[in-house]
Amino acid sequence: MTVEQLVESYGSVGLFVGSSLEGEASAMLGGIMVHQHLIRFWPAIIALALGSFLADQVFFLLGHWWRNSAIVRSVQGSTAGARVLTTFNARPDVFAFSLRFLYGLRMAGAVTIGTTDYPWLRFILLNAMSALIWALAWVTLGYLFGQALAPLFERLSGYSHFIWAGIAAALCIAAVAVMASRRRRAQRLTTRD
Repeated sequence: MTVEQLVESYGSVGLFVGSSLEGEASAMLGGIMVHQHLIRFWPAIIALALGSFLADQVFFLLGHWWRNSAIVRSVQGSTAGARVLTTFNARPDVFAFSLRFLYGLRMAGAVTIGTTDYPWLRFILLNAMSALIWALAWVTLGYLFGQALAPLFERLSGYSHFIWAGIAAALCIAAVAVMASRRRRAQRLTTRD
């Protein structure tokens, strides 16, 4: 089985899992996969939106059901959690909708919103709309990025599929390393405040 066949067979599942963990890199990769005709546009959108949506629902429910637990209180008591609560209280619907687009606040935001009396059904609706728009935007960017890389892909098409797997793995590792570095930097900056 070739890498292309593996991606075609399991691409949506990989995008679903990736978007629930660290979304932007997975969504960009989804757009590149669409451009390379390894997955169709709408299945990529649905997988990414659904994975991201469900992860945020889990974080919301963790905040709601375990609001008095030490872990939830530590998230809510953190600098990020305090900022989330202040911003949320000013405009709850706008914040619930835009949470996905605020880098580094997605988990803390959903958990913190879950600790409030914000209606779950409203969060479901706003989260679903936000997840769909987010997936559309990132897959489109990935598609355009894939279009820019198409000549490179064509030149390398004669190489082994294992090289492609290595390149994809290296890009994913690099993306995760950059995001982890940014997250650590953001945490250091918030602890100074």
